[in-house]
Amino acid sequence: MKGKAKITIQGHLDMKWMNSFDGMELNYEGDTTTITGNIKDEAHLYGILNLIRDLNIKLISVNPIE
Repeated sequence: MKGKAKITIQGHLDMKWMNSFDGMELNYEGDTTTITGNIKDEAHLYGILNLIRDLNIKLISVNPIE
């Protein structure tokens, strides 16, 4: 996956983690956090997903943005 993406996770992620997501934007929607931005390549995406896993956060979805 390459290009813009929207990643949705359960709960509200503290803004102190913003720099860990390499310039992506954090927004809150109800009881979820959305992380949106440009995915450079698959390695970049896997790095983000690994961070979410390491923080023990429930991943809801990963969707490309047209």
